[in-house]
Amino acid sequence: MAGSWGCPHEVDDRCTRVNNLPCNPGMKGCELAGRYRFADDSKNERYWEKRAREEQVAARDRSPGGT
Repeated sequence: MAGSWGCPHEVDDRCTRVNNLPCNPGMKGCELAGRYRFADDSKNERYWEKRAREEQVAARDRSPGGT
């Protein structure tokens, strides 16, 4: 499988990490959720929330007297 990725939690198209639900990369509980961006933007909510928090911290650190 050169160049592809296989989830170690997927067995027979089921996610053993999330109650044996059908595998849906990016669903809540998936280890990929919030870490990567997906083509289906509905799966990117956690990613964007994480980015917004990181930007708030960076802006606070850049501000004069930011603590």
